[in-house]
Amino acid sequence: MSFLKSAALGLSAIGLSLGWAYSAQADVLPVQNLTFNEFTGTFTAPKTLFTTAAPTDWAIGTTTGIISNLIGVGNQGSEGSSSGVYAVYTPAPGFSDTVPAGTNFYQADGNPQYESSIIQTISGLTAGTTYTLQFQQAAGQEVGFSGATTEQWKVFLGVGGIGVDCTTSPCTVTGTTNNLEEDSTLMNTPSEGITNWNSDTLSFTPSASDLTDGTAVLTFLAWGNGGSTVNLPPTVFLEGVNTTPVVPEPATLSVLGVGLLGLGAIMMRRRNKRDAAA
Repeated sequence: MSFLKSAALGLSAIGLSLGWAYSAQADVLPVQNLTFNEFTGTFTAPKTLFTTAAPTDWAIGTTTGIISNLIGVGNQGSEGSSSGVYAVYTPAPGFSDTVPAGTNFYQADGNPQYESSIIQTISGLTAGTTYTLQFQQAAGQEVGFSGATTEQWKVFLGVGGIGVDCTTSPCTVTGTTNNLEEDSTLMNTPSEGITNWNSDTLSFTPSASDLTDGTAVLTFLAWGNGGSTVNLPPTVFLEGVNTTPVVPEPATLSVLGVGLLGLGAIMMRRRNKRDAAA
């Protein structure tokens, strides 16, 4: 009977641990076509220009510079392919995906002079509610160029209209009024190298001024070298938007471990007392 009581207490500890982890989670931003594998245009593997493939629910936002639309979508593992969109260096072991098979990636030039953003209109949002946005990011450098680069995603949620102004150096982002901005973790890519896929999670809590009848525009803007126009160029990749990673989240594993340790400690204490009494 005492064992059952101890087990119950231990399971309660696990439940509380998992409950705390769950309660700490915010609502997930309801993004559609999370894996860039549904198209209204024509997608030709392994990699195709974004404008040709036209992924469902996604659209091109603002375009700037001398050449626009240097963006594309591609199959897992084809980041180094020059089909459709320029290739990046992929030295061994190359990119390793941590998202489910079948997830396509989005590729964008991070030089603001050759920039395009992608957008999606999100509906059903409530002012004051916190929404999370999880994704995988990576970076690389176009084959034939050299020089260390930095890359990240500037992500906006609000009324839309994000643009880039390169009349000054470095370039700046425009149209940010009534937009929430969250930047992904900065990646540092060595000359002729890559930054492997890594996970990032951002949070947005829109106010009434950031929404129009419960809708907002989600914008992804590739941002390289802090807005510099030096054409190295920094290239940024995106995949697995709000999809479950193949590897369990470390936070979930840790709270489960705490619960199991709690169960083990309770059972050991009860056994020691029983041995002492004997």
